[in-house]
Order: sequence, then C-alpha cells, then structure tokens
Amino acid sequence: MAVAIVVIIVAVVVVLVLVGWMAMQRRQRSRGLREQFGSEYEQAVEETGDRKQAEADLDARRQRVESFEIVELRPDESASFTERWQTVQANFVDRPSEAITEAETLVTQVMVKRGYPMADFDQRAADVSVDHPEVVSEYREARAIAVKNADGNASTEDLRQAMLHYRALFDELLGKRAAA
Repeated sequence: MAVAIVVIIVAVVVVLVLVGWMAMQRRQRSRGLREQFGSEYEQAVEETGDRKQAEADLDARRQRVESFEIVELRPDESASFTERWQTVQANFVDRPSEAITEAETLVTQVMVKRGYPMADFDQRAADVSVDHPEVVSEYREARAIAVKNADGNASTEDLRQAMLHYRALFDELLGKRAAA
C-alpha cells in the first residue's frame, strides 16, 4: 500500500512539473513573439480575437520568412535606390498623385531586390512584419491611401502622409532608420 502511495505521489509530481514546464514554454514563446513583433503582436491578437491563434499566425509568418533568402543591399544598390527616392520625392511637389504611385513602385522594387516574394499586398505586409514590425503599420497606411488615391479620393494631405509612410518603410528596408 505504501509503495502505491509513493508511486501516485511521484506521478502527481511528474505531472505537475510537466504542466509547469509547458506553461513556462508558452510564456517564453509569447514573450519572444511580443518582443519580435511589437505592436504587430497586439494587432494580430486584436484581429483574431484569440491570443493562441494570433501567436500561431505570427509564428507561421516567422517560419515563412525564414525560408526566404533576404539579403542586404550592396552600397551601390542602396545609393541608386536613394537617388531614385529623391527623384520621387521631388516629383511630389508638382505631381503628388503620381509620386505616390512611384513611391509604392520603388518600395516594391526594393523589397524584390532584398528577396521578399511579391504575393498579394496582405502577404507582403505580413512578410515584412517579421523583420520590420515597427513600420509595417505605416506600410499598410500608405497602401490604404494609395488605393484611395487611385479612386481619386485622396487629399494632398493624405498623399503627404502616404509619402511619409512609404519613406519610413523605404528607410527601414535600406537600413537607414536603424543607423539614424
């Protein structure tokens, strides 16, 4: 009888240790995702309404992007893109609507050069969020204004905001924000 009680106590202790270990693993995973994704983590939780689902989605994003061959731009490539950005920015004064389209095109070209696949916009934003979570919301805002612009419904102030949002992502992709 005493042996059976000892076996039961040991089994209960083992189960409790395993449950504790699993809870700790979940907390560490959650903490890691929060640290990596920042406000994008909160947005994912809000969108799904379920922390576990949001974390699974964010983890899937991370695994997807890990399969890509994302590269840094060579200095000459970065300089060329910067020069082209300055031209787009200068065009904004006289042709703000067209400049937004050019800015979106240029950001997309930088993404392609870096190695991001060009799926639909939502997938591109999700992919970018893994490495650049600080600016993905700005990318989404810029895109929303660009769509509004294509429909002829964007004000000059909207376009100015879109340009600033695209610039934030552009600088991040070129590694300028981290250095600044």
